[in-house]
Amino acid sequence: MKRGLTLRFINYKNGDSIRLGIKTDQGIIDVEQAAKTYALDMPTKIEDVIAGGDTAIMQLSSLLEKETAYLLEEDLVYAPCVTNPEKIICVGLNYVDHANESNMDIPTSPVLFSKFNNSLAAHNQTIELPKGAEKFDYEVELVIVIGKEAANVSKEEALSYVFGYTVGNDLSARDLQFRSGQWLLGKSLDNFGPVGPYLVTADELDPSNLDIECRVNGDVKQKANTRDMIFDCATLISYISEYMTLKPGDIIFSGTPEGVVLGYPEEQQEWLKPGDEVQVSVEQIGTLVNVLK
Repeated sequence: MKRGLTLRFINYKNGDSIRLGIKTDQGIIDVEQAAKTYALDMPTKIEDVIAGGDTAIMQLSSLLEKETAYLLEEDLVYAPCVTNPEKIICVGLNYVDHANESNMDIPTSPVLFSKFNNSLAAHNQTIELPKGAEKFDYEVELVIVIGKEAANVSKEEALSYVFGYTVGNDLSARDLQFRSGQWLLGKSLDNFGPVGPYLVTADELDPSNLDIECRVNGDVKQKANTRDMIFDCATLISYISEYMTLKPGDIIFSGTPEGVVLGYPEEQQEWLKPGDEVQVSVEQIGTLVNVLK
């Protein structure tokens, strides 16, 4: 979607509810409070913003020109920047070097698997490692957020169906992932799909040329650029839409580059453990941080 305007949304907790904010240089605009202050009729939930498309974006952009009270971002408790996707689709082995380090064939078509909504987690959320596994791994990923219903779309038009992008960490329990031929168990554990902190609208972002990086306790573990993808974002959206209709708010984890623990020789594998801090970053979007326990 091209609107000529980039907004950075966050979700944060307010008691038992989740509030929508807009990040600005001055601080965070509480959308619901600002709408009440100025008696404006506009969406106050991220799902409604995504569904509202261009109209919703233009309504919300008007808040940038208003005098309003700003929240301090450091005071907020984040929620996942998308809270209720119909589908969470993940792409495996989408960087050549990652396929090689995993000792798997380079795919000739996208390798797809899924996570469920129970895996969603937020920026700064502490993630508990389940006791039934031992080999925990990180995967920095650019995450695509779909903005309008997409079925059988061409590669050329695919990016026009994107609402925005965020940062994701496809946390994985490798011993559970490879317990059988299906990856689901090791991929969709509770809180093993953190996303955020920001959902950035797609306008000025080129998803095919973004630096991405993962650090564990400050040490760089993954460093690459999305131009190294085997299947770029447009190809992924087009391919997936051939077989299932993508809905507004659906998210696609687009794959991770080399550097995961799984790719090291067995004697050098240092699996994630309680107390580790994992930072995953995507250029122009932000850095998502989680501590494990």
